[in-house]
Parts: sequence; structure tokens; C-alpha cells
Amino acid sequence: MNTEIINAIKSKMAEELLPEQMIKLEKVLTEVLENKNNVENCNKDNKNLVRQFITAKQIEGCAIRTIEYYLSTLNFFVKTINCSIRAVDTNKIREYLINYQKINNCSNVTLDTVRRILSSFYKWLEEEDFILKSPMKRIHRIKAPTILKPAFSDEQIEVIRKIVAPHRRNIAIIDILLSSGIRVSELVRLNRSSINLNTRTCIVFGKGAKQRETYFDVRTKIELENYLKTRKDKNRALFVSLHRKSKHGTYTRLTVNSVEKMIREIGHKTEIENVHPHRFRRTMATRAIDKGMPIEQVQVLLGHTKIDTTLRYANVQQANVRYSHQKYIC
Repeated sequence: MNTEIINAIKSKMAEELLPEQMIKLEKVLTEVLENKNNVENCNKDNKNLVRQFITAKQIEGCAIRTIEYYLSTLNFFVKTINCSIRAVDTNKIREYLINYQKINNCSNVTLDTVRRILSSFYKWLEEEDFILKSPMKRIHRIKAPTILKPAFSDEQIEVIRKIVAPHRRNIAIIDILLSSGIRVSELVRLNRSSINLNTRTCIVFGKGAKQRETYFDVRTKIELENYLKTRKDKNRALFVSLHRKSKHGTYTRLTVNSVEKMIREIGHKTEIENVHPHRFRRTMATRAIDKGMPIEQVQVLLGHTKIDTTLRYANVQQANVRYSHQKYIC
């Protein structure tokens, strides 16, 4: 194909160029077309490797949002490096990470997340024999300052509940997030059959499709009962949209984005900063530890694989630390 293109161009330029110029033209055209083919083949190979990696993660049971984050991160990486994934070395990745932080003005926490995704990707490439050795092995964790994210105070919780109280569905959502500590992604996957109001328990499916039992308090039970009495539809979802209907005329299952939006609006109304679903989860963990629940049991409630993750979620009140010091040390 390249030869045909080159001969066609030479034929049209034969009367315009000298023999020496024709030879130079042929050489330049050959280099350009071969380079174009190499770039196209490289892009196809990169896309194919990313696609196979994403497929592997889907088979492993990674959450949809995790898959989407993996895909967007790797697509940006492939687009930026502009060469074969297989040919990337450690220094090139270090340069990429430095430039990524400058371009996106992101924190070290975000940058380390990018590093972990690239590390997972190249580890998979090595295990699948696409490359001999991962260039990520000499790139270590990026240190970031530990920032304690505050839980809600009792006063803030009551202000939020007062604002939400007239809305049966929303108050039930707030109370179950606060008393059970489940993730917002777990909340929207709950079905009516997932909860047992008599025992105040619910079965949730966490990250990696891991099933666990969690619990809620009496107040949440009452609010759930009041909310379910208002439901006239047959949708099996525990929480449904109040406005959007499916083609069958029934209300649709509530989405993560809808819950996040609803809770942000509560924050604006109450003028409390950083009101988001995960803060309710952190508040539950903090309260549990402050009241003496062993950290291992809090870990089980939250569905964490590693206890270090639980410790990052829970903020122990300084007053309790002082009391314990006086009790056990002084």
C-alpha cells in the first residue's frame, strides 16, 4: 500500500523535480508512512492491552465506579505518553507522575492513587507475560500528610435531621447511613428484602461483591417503617426516586449521584461545611470507638479488609484520650 502511494506521488512530481530531488522525496515519504503505520499499530496495541486489563478487573468483581476510574486513568496515561506501553521505563513513569501533578494540580493522595493504578496495570502486564519486568517496582508509595477529617457533632446531626424530617425517604436515608455506617453505593443497592425491621439488621453487598450483615438503631427502624408506608409501587428497591419513573410507570431505584446531590443540598440549607454521605460513615465509626467498641468489630461493621483503613475513618475524641491516659497511666 505504501509503495503504491509513493509511486503515485513520484509520477505526479516527475516533471517538477530533478532526479536527486526525486530520490530525496521517496526517502522522506517512506519514513513518514512507515512512522505513521508504527504509531497506528502502537495505539492499537495500547488500547488492546488496556481493554484486556479492564476485562480482567471486571471478572475479579471490581465495582463499576472503580472500573470507570481505572479506565479513565489509563486512557489519560496512554494518551499522554504517546508511545508503546511495553516500552515505558521507570524514569518515564516518574516524569509522567511529576507532570500529572503539575497539569492537574492534584494532591499527593490523588497522585498516589494514580501510582497504585499504574502499578496494578503493569503488574498484570508482567504476570500475563506482555512485558518482562514491571517498571513500577522501583516507584514506591507517595507520602502525603495525614489530615483528620472531622465527624459530625451531635448538634450538627440534630440540625440536619430537623431540616430533613418532613421528607420520609430522606430522613430514613440519613438515619440508616448514620446508624449502620454503610457506603452510599451499598445503600442504593438495598432491596426491601435486604432489611429485617424486627431484628434491625440488613444484608449489604460491599466492594468486590462481599456480603456482610450490618445493623441499625430503633430510630432508623421507625423512620424506615414510616417511609415504606408511603410506598405504593412494587419496585423491590428499598429507596426509589420520587420523580423519575420507568417506562412501566414505576419509580426507579435511587442512584448514588441522586443521594450525593440530596445530601449536598442539605449541607447548603444547614450551612454546615462538607456534608457528604461518607461523613456519616465516619461519624458512626468515631461514635462506636468513643463508646468503647473494639476496633476489630468496627472494622467488621464497615466492611474493611484492613484495620488500617478503619483507623483512618475513625477520629477518637481527644477528651476520651485524656480520660484514658488519666485512668491507665496516671
